[in-house]
Amino acid sequence: MSNKVKKRLIIILLSALVLIIATLLITMNLRDNIIYFYSPTELQLTNIDKKNIIRVGGLVKEDSYKYDDKTKIYSFIITDRSNEVDVSFVGIMPNLFAENKGVVVEGLAIDKASITAIKVLAKHDENYMPPEVIEALKKEGQWQEE
Repeated sequence: MSNKVKKRLIIILLSALVLIIATLLITMNLRDNIIYFYSPTELQLTNIDKKNIIRVGGLVKEDSYKYDDKTKIYSFIITDRSNEVDVSFVGIMPNLFAENKGVVVEGLAIDKASITAIKVLAKHDENYMPPEVIEALKKEGQWQEE
């Protein structure tokens, strides 16, 4: 092999190595930043990692919404009418948050039946429900067209 061929081969191999390392770094970083969505029933059936942030969506159960003045903690129950998840949240509750309406919470799962929310996302208007919540309710056979 001539020197020219050796240099080209080394450049090609180094470029391929850099490309492989960059791809691995991007893939590992993206995998760590994925937030999975679950319905209450899916959460019951899934093994969850308690250190990863997850999203849980469904309807706010009637008469479950409470606020504790001493601890400043909001608590409520998300249901898909098959299973329920207890939610606790410290922060500002969205103005459109209401019982029997769609909601998605983002936070850390304490166990399969409770979550500590970091964010509470409520519906946009009278008829809006997050698409993930609609799909989860349809899967469970609980979705009712209006």
